[in-house]
This record gives sequence, C-alpha cells and structure tokens, in this order.
Amino acid sequence: MFKKVITVSILGFYTVFCSAQQVRPSKSSEIYRELKTLKHLPKVLYLAAHPDDENTGLLSWLINDQNVETGYLSLTRGDGGQNLLGTEQGPALGLIRTHELLEARKLDGAQQFFTRAIDFGFSKNTTDTFKQWNADSITADVVWVIRKFRPDIIICRFPPTAAAGHGQHAASAVVAEKAFKLAGDKNAFPDQLKYVNAWQPKRILWNTFRFGAVNTTADNQLKVTVGQYDPQLGMGYGELAGLSRSLHKSQGAGTQSVAGIRTEYFTNVSGEPAKATLFDGVVKSWTSQGNADIDQSLDKIISAFNFNNPDLSLPALLALRKKVIALKDADLKRDKLQSLDNIILSCAGFMGEVVTNQAEAVAGDHYNFRLNLISRASDPVVLENVKWLEQSENFNKKLSKDSLITLQHDIQIPADAALTEPYWLAKPPTNAATFSVPDETLVGLPEAESPLNVLLDLKIGSEKFQVNLPLSFKKLDPVRGDVVEALRIVPALELKFTQPLYVVKENEDLHLSLNVKVNSDKQFRNGSLNLMYKGEKLGSTNISSINGKDSTIDYVIPKNKLAAINSSRLQLDANFVTDGITYNKKQVLIQYPHLPSLQYFEPATATVMKGDIQAKVKKVGYIEGAGDFIPEFLRISGIQVDILKDGDFYGNTDGNGSQNKLSQYDAIVLGVRANNTEKKLGRWMPFLWSYVKGGGNLVMQYNTNQDTTVDQLGMYNFSIANKRVTEENAAVTFLNPNHKLLNFPNKITPADFNGWVQERGAYFPAQWDSKYEPLFEMHDTGEEPLQGSTLYAQYGKGNFIYTPLAFFRQLPAGNVGAARLFLNFLSAQKN
Repeated sequence: MFKKVITVSILGFYTVFCSAQQVRPSKSSEIYRELKTLKHLPKVLYLAAHPDDENTGLLSWLINDQNVETGYLSLTRGDGGQNLLGTEQGPALGLIRTHELLEARKLDGAQQFFTRAIDFGFSKNTTDTFKQWNADSITADVVWVIRKFRPDIIICRFPPTAAAGHGQHAASAVVAEKAFKLAGDKNAFPDQLKYVNAWQPKRILWNTFRFGAVNTTADNQLKVTVGQYDPQLGMGYGELAGLSRSLHKSQGAGTQSVAGIRTEYFTNVSGEPAKATLFDGVVKSWTSQGNADIDQSLDKIISAFNFNNPDLSLPALLALRKKVIALKDADLKRDKLQSLDNIILSCAGFMGEVVTNQAEAVAGDHYNFRLNLISRASDPVVLENVKWLEQSENFNKKLSKDSLITLQHDIQIPADAALTEPYWLAKPPTNAATFSVPDETLVGLPEAESPLNVLLDLKIGSEKFQVNLPLSFKKLDPVRGDVVEALRIVPALELKFTQPLYVVKENEDLHLSLNVKVNSDKQFRNGSLNLMYKGEKLGSTNISSINGKDSTIDYVIPKNKLAAINSSRLQLDANFVTDGITYNKKQVLIQYPHLPSLQYFEPATATVMKGDIQAKVKKVGYIEGAGDFIPEFLRISGIQVDILKDGDFYGNTDGNGSQNKLSQYDAIVLGVRANNTEKKLGRWMPFLWSYVKGGGNLVMQYNTNQDTTVDQLGMYNFSIANKRVTEENAAVTFLNPNHKLLNFPNKITPADFNGWVQERGAYFPAQWDSKYEPLFEMHDTGEEPLQGSTLYAQYGKGNFIYTPLAFFRQLPAGNVGAARLFLNFLSAQKN
C-alpha cells in the first residue's frame, strides 16, 4: 500500500484534516483497500525495540491481505546505532531513522509509534538495559499507546530471554507484557485517563523467528501463511516488505524482495490463546458489533466502486458518514470517521497545499503564500471559508471539476511561533536514556503536527469538513522535480562555531571563530558576543553592527585563562545579546535524498580538548568507511588528511613493489566498516600490504562480518566476532605497558580510558595469528576477559594495527585520552 499520511480530529460534525505537507487523493486501488479496511474492526500493534526490528513482511500482509489497521511501536528511535550515510550520531541519527521508518510506513501502510526511550547502544541483557531505562516510565508510554491506538492483538518481535540477541530487544518484550496487563486497569497510570480510556487487548503473542543459527519456531505454534501475490500491488507482500525495509538506508538494511508464500509462527504470551487464527475471539465486523446497517452500506459501496470514477461513490459515502457520526462508541466513531473522511476527500480527488518560495521563515516576519486547490468530483466541492492563521476570509466558491485555483495571501508568522524541531528534542533529555517531552499527549507520535496551518471550511454534499493545510515550502528541483517540505521556522539570528571541536596544547592561546547568520531583515546593532564556560563569562566582544547575512567573528582566549581551568575537556557556550534578547542557538540541518529536510537546534557550543596531546605525523591517507568524524578531527589537530581514491593506488612502483604514491603518508587509516562499504578495497589491499612492508603504518578500525569485501583484512589472519565491551567505564588492563604504542608520543595510562561514551568497542577479533600482539584486556561485568580490542603486528619494515575501539564515538565527544591513544597509533612508525 503506497500511502500518504493524514490524521484527523473531530470537532462536532466537522472533521479537521492535518496532512504531511499536502492533502492529496489516494489512488483508486488504495481507496478500494481503505474501504475494505474500514469494514474490518480489529487492530494489531507490533512491538519491538528499534527502527528496522519490525517484521515488514507480516505488517504488509496484515494491512494489505487481512485489511487490518496495524501499527508498529518502536520503543526507541535508533539513536545509539551506527550510520552508513554520514557522520550523524545520537539525536541526529535518531531523527534520520525516525523518518526512514516513516518512509517505510508509506510503503507498507502501517502506522508508526515511539516511546520516550533513548537507544543508548548495545546492551547484553535486560538487567543492563533497565539500569539505563526507567522500566515504569517506558511501560507507561506503551500503556498510553495501547490505550490511544486500542489494538485487539499485540505482537512482540522478541522474547524476554537471551534468544533476543540484544538487551533492548529482550526488554521490549518485558515492557510489552507488563503494559498488556496494565492497559485495561483504571488504577494504572490514572492521569492518562483524562485523555484516553482504559483498553484491554485480547492477547499478546510472540512472533517467533529463525535468525541465523537461532531457531525459535516450532510445529506446535500457531502458523500463518503470508507473502501472497496481490494483483493490485503488482507484487507479493514479501516483495513489498523488501522495498519497505530497504528504506532504512542509514543502517545499510537493503533487503531482497522475495516472492512467494512463507510461514510465520506465533506463541501466546498472555491473554486468551489463539487456536486457529490471530483474531480468534475478536470482534471483526460491524454486524458483530451491532451495526449491521454499516456493514451492508459498505458492502454496497465496495461492490459498486468504480476505479475510473471514484467520485461516483460520494453520495453513498456521505450517507454512510451520517451513520458513523451517530455511533455511541466515541473511540470507534473517532477512528472510523477519520478513515471514512480520508476516503471521501480522496474520492472527490481533492488536493490542497499552502506554499511559499522560501524554505525558512522567522517569527514575526511576513511572507507571500499561494493556496493551491483542486477537486475532480462531478458534484462540486464548495470552499466556504479560508482562515489564514488568524485572519478569516469567506468565499462560498465551487471548485470546478479538474480546474486548479490559486489564491495569493501575505501571511505574518506569529511572533511567538516556536522553532521548527522534533518535539522530543525541544528540551534537554530527562536523563541519558529518556527524552523529555513538553506535552505528554505527544508521547507515541512519530512527530508533532504542524502548529502553523491554513484552515479550510469545505462542503461536500450536505456534509462539512475542515482541512488543515500546513505552511510549506515548494521548489522545482532539476533532478527530483517538485519538492514540497515543511516551512522551517528559524531564529532571527543563529550562532555557530566554525568547527565543533578545538585542540589546544598546554601553554597555547585558543583561537576561535564564530559564524553569525542573520535570517531576518532586522538590523542587529550594539550587541555583545559572549563566550561562557559553566555559566561564567570567559570573554566578551562588543559589536556595533552585523553586516550582511553571514559574518565571521574571531576570538582569542589567552593561555592564562585556559590554564586556570582544571579540565582537559571544556564545553564553551556562545551567545549574542542585543535589545535584551539572547540568541544562542545553532541549526542542525540534515539533508539526504531519500528524506525531507530535517532540522533541530542545539546551544551554540564547541568542545575544546586541552592538554598534552602530541602527534608526530604530518600527513595521513584515509580510506573512508561508514561516515565518521575522524578525518575532521585529524585536520583540526593540524594533520594533512587526503581521502584516498582509486587513482592513489595505481602508478609506478619502486623495485620492492611498494607504492610510491602511498609512501608519502606517515600513516594510512581505514575508516569504520571500510570493509563493508568500500567495494574497491579488495584490489587496494595488496598495495596497502606493500606499503606496510616497505615501512608504512596502517591503522584499521572496526569492521563487521556482514557484506564484507575482503576475507583477509590483515597481513596475518584474524577472525572478527560479535564480541564487544558495552560498559564504557569497563576496567582496562595493559598487557604490555612498555609497548611503544602506549609510550610515544603520549604516555598512555589507565586515566586515558576515563570518560569514554557509550562503549569501549565492538566486533573484537576472537582469534588471531601468533604474530599479533594484543595490547589490552577488558570485559563487561560478569563476562570473560577479551583481548581483541587492539592487535599490533610488525610486517616487513612497517606496522599494522587493528583496533575496534570506538574512536569514532570518543573523538567527536572530545575525549582527550582517546585522542592521545589514536595519535600514538598513527605515530607508530615515527618511534
């Protein structure tokens, strides 16, 4: 089901439509499917821990074959994962993955929900997970989603045991069962009952699986056949699932579209067991619910539906609407009226949008907008009134069939309009594992509805509708064609350090630069630019005026002020104060071709790494892997970094076969997962080995065993395993404290492993050739020691280092100890 997303709320006999950025009609095949879904009452909620955990094959079958309204509840937004597309980590990655899920849902047709849980990275069991997550808080969020969505069936992707393969996976099953038992209890989370009613699903099931060598299916489990061919889709549900799952591009989750049927297995967790079907004992039809007349009306509408002229169904749909409005069950009425009104607008062929030529706007400023409207129904849709935010205008204009009308209007953005950003990022998190949400009724939503809308009063037949059209930006892209996105509200003035990280050695001044971006026509004069550390002013510069839209201001913090700060890692804050207003925000703008433009704001900060940080290399070659920050860190540290491409590996060689082009580098670094992402690595490896043999220094960061390019990464064999140390404060034992990598140019001590974030490392080698020397030993609580975090070997005249330590997380975080260790690895050949 290729589906647009429209939500509605009911005000009396009106329905308020709130679209993505446009209200657009569904295709006839989609309308037909929506009609069949309207005829079915059951709902299913699928539940797991992360984006891309869901069984898209099952979701596609439930929605498109069973015509059952289905949602996916991902406890987290995937913030702790890895990113194959770019350098975004943490909240930025969670935002990317949220929208990848929404793009997937547009294909398979499911709804999408989240809790406030933050993905803090890999955990090995539920004990570790609930040290981070507040189980009661997450359970409350799941109960809220259950009460709001009101599913009859809940399906878990994972069990609460080690078979889940990830502590957060197992925790999702624990929380799901708790929430299932509490959702119908009015004494549980009673504050929610101001907005929703208690709701008890019929059952909760576990969708068992075969993942690699782990098989949790059994012949005595409930079996369901899925994957059937759907002629309206032109593919089977397994093929649709492959397309949907492949939209998780940041995770490299491209999945085959597999044709043909297959069997899904289920076992009961709690509630009334299912014996024959998932829906045993569930009220399935309007007739079973006591509304046979609605069933009969829908049967006639579906039977008579004309794919070429869907507007012929409007009279019957409008009559059906009166019956739905008369329902006494308020929750059922709200749900089904929402679906029915979507169908009515689609059958009318109605499209509406409010667009401007500017992507960004500032509160209080004026912008010209175009309201574009069209209807394709033979019986006209009537535009009765338009409310331009605060200003209403009566029209009572019939929309002629298939004739576009455009209305121009100047709109002032309200002076108190909030910045455009995800609701879960608008405030600092409650703690490291829970987002802070300003309005608890937003919990569960993938994103908040736009607060800036033009409200249309429409009349179709004798029924009245209200349609909200969000203020939007529209442009013609030479490659993508029409692009319509949300209008982004930005501050009148933004501040941003020209680099996110600074490295300053002892007894040196710190030279900083700040970019000041003016987004408004307002003149900024007589302001003060302030640099702060922990709320104390480090320095201030008076600025009489800011010239132009973009300015750069340089600043120097003297070494005596830096020396007075007893910390190796500083977070500096900047603000600009003028006319009693403080500006201190920087925009984070994320743009990828498969997603809309994504924006949020952070304080204008920069991290300063201060202390004895020595590097003895001047020029480094870098083979890019999955996006990471390390090349930028090296440049900030004063090292020339060249990104190596195909042409750098071919040319004249010396008598020993060493590559002359590579010999210019003091070290060559392979980025994280380079063996998974760089498909030319296979033909580059002999040149790299030759480089090492001739006296070069090769540092290789972690790789996984999935979709590898090269089987043998090192000059001597080692095998990568899914072994990791997830406790970022795990004790580290130095196996050979006198090793050169631990003593030059920086003396490495256990203190250099303090303050690491999220993890020590992942995908440690499990076995290696005796020519390798391991440097460290570490382990998570209660587990066997691991020695695969860094392997060193001499090869010819040079050095090879394999290190799955999480430098790609530590260096952006400004960890000085990690920087000192990494620079030692690069300097191995200088010792």
